[in-house]
Amino acid sequence: MFDKILIANRGEIALRVVRACREMGIRSVAVHSTADSDAMHVRMADESICIGPPSGTDSYLSIPAIVAACEITGAQAIHPGYGFLSENAKFVQILEDHSLTFIGPSAEHIRVMGDKIAAKDTMKKLGVPCVPGSDGGVETVEDALAIGEEFGYPVIVKATAGGGGRGMKLATSAEEMPTAFGAARSEAKSAFGNDEVYIEKYLTRPRHIEIQVFGDGKGRAVHLGERDCSLQRRHQKVFEEAPGPAIDPDTRARIGKICADAVAGINYIGAGTIEFLFEDGEFYFIEMNTRLQVEHPVTEGIFGVDLVREQILVAAGQPMSFEQDDLSINGHAIEIRINAEKLPGFSPSPGKITQYHAPGGLGVRMDSAIYAGYSIPPYYDSLIGKLIVHGRDRPEALARLSRALSELIVDGIDTTVPLFHALLQEKDVLTGDYNIHWLEKWLDANME
Repeated sequence: MFDKILIANRGEIALRVVRACREMGIRSVAVHSTADSDAMHVRMADESICIGPPSGTDSYLSIPAIVAACEITGAQAIHPGYGFLSENAKFVQILEDHSLTFIGPSAEHIRVMGDKIAAKDTMKKLGVPCVPGSDGGVETVEDALAIGEEFGYPVIVKATAGGGGRGMKLATSAEEMPTAFGAARSEAKSAFGNDEVYIEKYLTRPRHIEIQVFGDGKGRAVHLGERDCSLQRRHQKVFEEAPGPAIDPDTRARIGKICADAVAGINYIGAGTIEFLFEDGEFYFIEMNTRLQVEHPVTEGIFGVDLVREQILVAAGQPMSFEQDDLSINGHAIEIRINAEKLPGFSPSPGKITQYHAPGGLGVRMDSAIYAGYSIPPYYDSLIGKLIVHGRDRPEALARLSRALSELIVDGIDTTVPLFHALLQEKDVLTGDYNIHWLEKWLDANME
């Protein structure tokens, strides 16, 4: 087992890893920019080291700075959290070259799954159902029009190196295709340095269902059910729950086994998430995230496992602490993402927190790195906390979420908390009758 782990991240996820390390008796090293010198993950870790100025490019994304921090502190392994370098194959390869352990999958798996076309091709070969679309990258508008004609509109143009909703444009007709194709390529080039795009059939009312998988890198893998992440704004998730309201046990077992067998077949190691669009009882693969997800706590809630602990175990060459037969669902869990944003426009709202009170009580978990007196810097993602609740069933979880929200106090800045108070009054949310387009339509009618 490792003696010391460096956490190449910040905020609540860095603090989450610090806590797991402490429970395992492993010393933790926090890295930070000059803007984060008073951050909670820095205060809570056993050691901390500054790796650069406020810009993420010059600090949390600086591979030389992070490798140097490992050498200075004697850390043997790096946990990447999510975002930043968590899915950077080059980073993983460099760590291997320096005899440092990356707590996550291999560089090759990250590379393949990071290329949307290669990922889709790999999953097809492994028996995972995929969305109909182009077999590879689409280079010209003429080819794009031919694909639109073949599969029928609407279709969506996507960046092969994309993520987070960037490089994605909808074409509802042949007339719209040239504009959508050009815009997707331009956005992809700007965001990822790669303008290659591919095209998929656009499903009109799907849910976003993701399957949590975990492998030991030796041909053994399990699935930990699904999460429904359909409530999204501009392709960004805001409300996640497990199990999914629309997934029955037989469907869960079927798609779960397909996913577990797929990752076992490639000797995948660590946590991963296989994401699908789900419509009319059918699953369509869209991507695999080769990292821990922001919403992993809802899976931990219903299965009673610590996914970060498991990541560390298998990275150290130890076996997973559970097998598929050990995993059974207990109750229902919901997570909401609380951002420092001003409604109704969702504009960033950095600033000093004057008062903070986290909710508590049975079945309530608040993953956050903020505190009273802390100033949220303007340089990073606006996520400031995740409120997670667990109940015996979905109605109890919803009631617990409403109660916990009423206890939460974050003063001094604007947050998205009012959005969730409003959503919990909506019949469709209370019944679980929504799809990936529901929230955008609701916002258009109620907030934006």
